[in-house]
Amino acid sequence: MVYTLAPVTAPVDSVEDVARLLSPDGTRLPDRHLDAWVADVDPPALRGLYRDMAVLRRVDAEGVALQRQGQLGLWPPCRGQEATQIGSARAMRREDFAFTSYRELGVFLTRGATPADVVLTWRGETHSSMDPAQVGVAIPQIIIGAQTVHAVGYAMGIQRDGAEAASMAYFGDGAMSEGDVGEAMVFAATFGAPVVFLCTNNQWAISEPVSLQSRIPLSRRAPGYGIPSIRVDGNDVLACLAATRWALDRARTGAGPAFIEAVTYRMGPHTTSDDPTRYRDAAELAFWEQRDPLARVEAHLRSIGEFDDVFRDEVAAAADELCGAVRTACLDARTPEPLTMLDDVYAEPHPALDLQRERLGAYLASFADDEEARA
Repeated sequence: MVYTLAPVTAPVDSVEDVARLLSPDGTRLPDRHLDAWVADVDPPALRGLYRDMAVLRRVDAEGVALQRQGQLGLWPPCRGQEATQIGSARAMRREDFAFTSYRELGVFLTRGATPADVVLTWRGETHSSMDPAQVGVAIPQIIIGAQTVHAVGYAMGIQRDGAEAASMAYFGDGAMSEGDVGEAMVFAATFGAPVVFLCTNNQWAISEPVSLQSRIPLSRRAPGYGIPSIRVDGNDVLACLAATRWALDRARTGAGPAFIEAVTYRMGPHTTSDDPTRYRDAAELAFWEQRDPLARVEAHLRSIGEFDDVFRDEVAAAADELCGAVRTACLDARTPEPLTMLDDVYAEPHPALDLQRERLGAYLASFADDEEARA
């Protein structure tokens, strides 16, 4: 049975045919499918979700600033997608494992990434600064959609181990046009793998709108593979938390994979090398600014007397502290010796790698000879 609230005729770019628990103005809405999955979320827990989102937005802005100042080579902003990332990541348990694209900063932070983890890869100082085993997140994937295959393979390993855990595959709407995603869903459905596919539909695959990729909501594709799906408001942190809890519970208990389409918006550029004003209308941006994920939680908390200046200042201080640590980690970074780039390529020594190390060492040594000759 397909678990989805979007009618078949819903346009692909519709933002209303979604499951929602918080309206854009902060009103708490009932939902017979989702309410039970967030019954334990009391005001302090909701304040915690707001704090996570606010800190994420501040760190994201810090990353953009560091790139503009020449301290980072690139940065993929996630402003506007905080509810999708925090809501889904907070639904995970420690034994679950996430496979992400390069934009899931909120997932990294929620899972325990350090300030250095956040910036050193984008600075070009290391292949990947995160230890996957420590944070429960695989090395972020640049190849669009490839992480879905990895997530399914990991989930099939969970099956064989008999563990009560699941994997999460994060990808964008653009990845839905990649063959890897289709292949991953075929394997997941066929083997009943404990994996959750979370498609962050932020409306744009770089400069291509989602309406050019699909005539129906992306969540409607999953049932064709035999995977139940749900389409939620990706700017509603409660809905994202509830939907992901439902999907993860299904996966962990042996019911198989599930698919979530989180309808949200990328408020900034695709990366800091992109100029969205070349292909995006200002009116569209203004429309989505009225659906800001942080503003709706703040409005709801204020309506129930749980948001005041003391809480606001506390959140701001926590964000400033983490951003200060991120900036320090970036500015204090020291470029490692060139040969160290080959240190962690393989778990065990490899003859081909030894040859590369020898050749690279000779190449680097040649520069010293040139300097001596000039002297």
